[in-house]
Amino acid sequence: MKNEVSAIINRIENTLHGQPWYGKSILTLLEEVNPDKAKAQLGGSSHSLIDVLYHMITWAEFSLKRIQKDNSFDLKQVEALDWRKIDPKIHTWKKGMTEYKKIHKQIQEELAKKDDDFLLEIVEYRKYNFRFLLNGLMEHNIYHAGQIALLSKLPDV
Repeated sequence: MKNEVSAIINRIENTLHGQPWYGKSILTLLEEVNPDKAKAQLGGSSHSLIDVLYHMITWAEFSLKRIQKDNSFDLKQVEALDWRKIDPKIHTWKKGMTEYKKIHKQIQEELAKKDDDFLLEIVEYRKYNFRFLLNGLMEHNIYHAGQIALLSKLPDV
């Protein structure tokens, strides 16, 4: 049976592209960001918009690799990339947006191959199951979307 997996795929799609209950979709918020302001830090000490985007990419990629049972992206690599130093020659807003969209599309495609029993499996490198991981990924994205919405409206950013 794929009822719960299908519901998760639909929730991911709605948070990314739809009209979620909490407000604008995540991609709408990200697409509204002025790339020229994406590197600015509020007061010089907080994370910038581009920091947040690449942080979200890191954990989406971790989730994708776990779903794929791909050990090439292990927890040490994730931790090394989490809140990475942004190199403006490598980490552009446009490239990040492309990567973010691609990874989430791949997550949805991989999930479409799974049945509900998959959600009970334990995630490698963790002590929880895929249901918890996937719901956590959506919560994580929504949490950071709130930060992005706030930061992108501030005059200093």
